[in-house]
Amino acid sequence: MALATTRWDSAEHLKTEEDIRLYLEACLEEAGDDPAFIVHALSVVARARNMSQLARETGLTREGLYKALSGDGNPTFANVAKVAKALGFKLTIQPVL
Repeated sequence: MALATTRWDSAEHLKTEEDIRLYLEACLEEAGDDPAFIVHALSVVARARNMSQLARETGLTREGLYKALSGDGNPTFANVAKVAKALGFKLTIQPVL
C-alpha cells in the first residue's frame, strides 16, 4: 500500500509579519553561500503575500517576477534588492565574526 502524502508549501504557513521575519532569518542562516536558497526564500514570502501587488511595487511584470524567483530563474542583484525592499526588508552586509 502506497503512502499518501501532500505537498508542503511554506507560504501557506506565513501568516504574520513575525512569521515572515523569522522564516527569512532562518533561511539566511541555513543558506550559507547559496544565493539560490535566498532567492527561493524570497519567492516563498512573495507568494505568502500578494504577488501581483509585489510586481507593481517592484516595477516587474507578475510573470517576470515568478520567472526570476523560480528555481530556473537567475535574477539580477538589482531585482533581488527590489523584491526585498518591496517586501519591507533591506539587504545589509555584516562582518563575519
